[in-house]
Amino acid sequence: MNPVTSEARNSWSADDTILALRNHKLTVREHISDVLGRAERAQSLNAFINLLPDQALAAADKIDAAIAKREPLPPLAGLAIVVKDNINLAGFPNTGGTNALLTACPSNTAPSLEKLMVAGAVVIGKTNMHELAFGVTSTNLSPFAGPVRNPYAINMIPGGSSGGTAAAIASRVVTCGLGTDTGGSSRIPAALTGIAGYRPSVGDGGEQRRYHDDHGVLPISHTRDTVGPMGRSMAEVTLLDFIISGRPRAKPAQLHGVRLGIPPVLWTGLDKELEKTVLRAQHMLQEAGIELVKNDIPNLLELDSAVGLPIAVHEALTDIPAYLQGSRIKGVRLEDIFDGISSPDVKLVFGSIIDDTFGHEYNQVMAVRRPALQKLYADYFRQHRIDAILFPTTILPATPIDIVHGSGNVSINCGPPMDAFTAYTRNTAPGSDAGIPGLSIPVGKTADGLPVGIEIDGPLGSDERLLSLGLAMEKVLGCLPGPKPWV
Repeated sequence: MNPVTSEARNSWSADDTILALRNHKLTVREHISDVLGRAERAQSLNAFINLLPDQALAAADKIDAAIAKREPLPPLAGLAIVVKDNINLAGFPNTGGTNALLTACPSNTAPSLEKLMVAGAVVIGKTNMHELAFGVTSTNLSPFAGPVRNPYAINMIPGGSSGGTAAAIASRVVTCGLGTDTGGSSRIPAALTGIAGYRPSVGDGGEQRRYHDDHGVLPISHTRDTVGPMGRSMAEVTLLDFIISGRPRAKPAQLHGVRLGIPPVLWTGLDKELEKTVLRAQHMLQEAGIELVKNDIPNLLELDSAVGLPIAVHEALTDIPAYLQGSRIKGVRLEDIFDGISSPDVKLVFGSIIDDTFGHEYNQVMAVRRPALQKLYADYFRQHRIDAILFPTTILPATPIDIVHGSGNVSINCGPPMDAFTAYTRNTAPGSDAGIPGLSIPVGKTADGLPVGIEIDGPLGSDERLLSLGLAMEKVLGCLPGPKPWV
């Protein structure tokens, strides 16, 4: 076996890694040991809540034994992945980044994760996150967690709530992993750390939902929550989706003649540096043959503002206790979780859950407002013959970590202070609330070296088409080089 340098391994994609393991360029134990070493060297990023070296190395040895015996191998055999610490891994704590769940070990593994593990993926750790996933900065003030840091600028946020998974991928610890997405939690950190993040279709649940993880993920809202694959590039995202969904792996689309909607409402109020970057990307896509259709979506933000919060706050009141029961986590009540919250921003939101502040609005939201939002999107796609909507994932790049509030205010173009949660979810929340699929890919960096992402949202159920477009767009826009000193 010819030795492979760590530098070479660091540049491998997930597919490269799987092929190298099959071709005996290195053992799975060597791969997993290398990845665990990278995780240790990246400790300053606070990307992990729990590393799982013993379990990961034991899994590696089993796969090495199968390789030695020339046994048939599953498609991901030996690939190291990370998993957000609100996704169940049976027998290991699923903390949600909060004190009351620090030792809470579910009896079940989330179905999406279980499919990856059956396919041979090796979980090397559970990643840090915004406490209870109720935020977009991943500045977790729980004493055992701490704020996740952006690999491109460690004093900056990585976005959230899946910031730990994003930081682990962006810093080249692993090539891919799982986050979750309620209002942007996989796509926002993907945009701020220069990787790809995907939110699959959710719709009204049932057959419209691409991934099914009932009681396998610490929830916010069954209407809005989903597991979201994240990867160094689109290749990793499509690989994970192929395994989880059981559907054919997406291939790059032909871009000539593709029609992308450009709703001005999602292109206004942008940070100036970010705006330069996304407009340059827009021009590159036009040059590649994409037709940009500039029609607005009337009253989109106004309608969306009346939908998202009432759903999340009201459903969490019953969904979290149902999760605790379904995962057989005993001795923890909703009130215990509230009492143990460390991050002020999360404490404030959770108070509204306990008080059921939006309970009186919920039925109208689900019967009238959300269907109206879904119809607004469906009409837009149909009337303008749009393949997908194109827009900046976020309206500003990463901002400094706020270790006092967890999520405070931000300023755009020296304007008045604006709530960070509102600012970062402005563009990602509407599609989430409507249940349509969304995909964020990197398009470049600001003059300060901060990554910028661009998103495409497609009609409900158009996931394969959306992923195919993402693959093709990535070929035009390119991937970001890894951040120093992590590469």
